[in-house]
Amino acid sequence: MRRAAVLGAGSWGTAFAKVLADAGTDVVLWARRPAVAAAVNTDRCNHEYLPRLILPERITATADPAVALRQADLVVLAVPSQSLRANLTEWTGLMKPDATYVSLAKGIELGTSQRMSQVIVEATGVPADRVVVVTGPNLAAEIAAEQPAATVVACADPARAEAVQDAVTTRYFRPYTNDDVVGCELGGAVKNVIALAYGMATGMGLGDNTKATLITRGLAETARLGAKLGADPLTFAGLAGLGDLVATCSSPLSRNRTFGEHLGRGETLEQAQAATRQTAEGVKSCLSIRDLAHSHGVEMPITEQIERVCHEGIDPRAALAELMSRTTKPE
Repeated sequence: MRRAAVLGAGSWGTAFAKVLADAGTDVVLWARRPAVAAAVNTDRCNHEYLPRLILPERITATADPAVALRQADLVVLAVPSQSLRANLTEWTGLMKPDATYVSLAKGIELGTSQRMSQVIVEATGVPADRVVVVTGPNLAAEIAAEQPAATVVACADPARAEAVQDAVTTRYFRPYTNDDVVGCELGGAVKNVIALAYGMATGMGLGDNTKATLITRGLAETARLGAKLGADPLTFAGLAGLGDLVATCSSPLSRNRTFGEHLGRGETLEQAQAATRQTAEGVKSCLSIRDLAHSHGVEMPITEQIERVCHEGIDPRAALAELMSRTTKPE
């Protein structure tokens, strides 16, 4: 793969563009705002999202999606999950017929309860084995700083997964292939919701017992839903499951954890949004994940309480009390 288009110039899109460039691929980074694209081209920097990162010369930027997608073998989708379908509707006719689609978004679509790979297939008409999911404990700022990290490259087509694996392997970024797309996507989506809960606990001043409980019971919720949808249970013990969950919950770099902290300190949803200034995918995904769980008869009590805090206005302390007063049962 000689040319990649990275569509989305947020923190992770920018960091992933650097990974591709460092691995030897020419990259065109699409930014929604022309000023961001201009800064990348003139200053070699995305000042708003990763101001300390000097981008490789292999990366150029544009605000024109047609320019970004021209002759791109690899189409990397780094836009928020809830805007992915609308963006694809605008971009589909611009893509090479044989391009590989790489999804970086971690969420479940509102209204349809579809995973991101399903949204890509439906919106573009490409077969599912042309869509690759990259997911794992991948905090953008740490990868931009070239701190060692691993990820999962998931695809129904092993050869395509291996091709993307080769395109993103660097001395600091180690990808592993996996054919369990369902499990990898669920792990990436649900962990954002559990990280909101973890952040709320942190904001309330609660300790490590509470936080460890949220991580392990959150993982149990994810695995239950995954089992109903045909995922491999072992996926949730790996990078796309436990690895991503631990990183997103425990790191102050995590926007979902940070958003949850603001809520745990008693701030409103609007105040938390103003303070974080970036998309916390779990805020919207908790609705669609709850709906997906209900449609398959799966209990996800943490997810349900986070939805109540974010969208029904209940106090996080009341949500915690509800969780602790549930009927006891075997683990």
